[in-house]
Amino acid sequence: MDRISFRDIDSSNERIVRSIKLKPGQEKFIETVDECLKEAQTYQEWHPVAIYYDKEIVGFAMYGSFGPNKDTWIDRIMIDEKYQGKGLGRIAMIKLIDIVSMEYGVNVIYLSIIEENRAAQHLYESLGFEYINEKDPNGELIFKYTV
Repeated sequence: MDRISFRDIDSSNERIVRSIKLKPGQEKFIETVDECLKEAQTYQEWHPVAIYYDKEIVGFAMYGSFGPNKDTWIDRIMIDEKYQGKGLGRIAMIKLIDIVSMEYGVNVIYLSIIEENRAAQHLYESLGFEYINEKDPNGELIFKYTV
């Protein structure tokens, strides 16, 4: 698990992060890295990071905290198609939950998914996220994790 780490996106890794590809059919479940980075430039609350396995970039994530209640979200996470199926997404989520809860001093973290993304839903539920019977403004299912 120590082999997974997160680093801010900068000139040393941005080109590789922007080249992350999903398996065919997965792109309908999540925005592109380019779209995420553009959103992070617009809303300073978002914190985009590269996911590393040892020294290799294997994915991308974005998280942030908003409003007076410090609603904290793991908004995006993706693993490049070459690295999927190896458990790296699970390990990255476990580490990301710890990082996000400590960075923002919260014990509740939210995420949302497109309803048809059953693989993601299964992963998140296996980690302890629970559907809260609400949808976000885009119609995505909202899940909550309590640390």
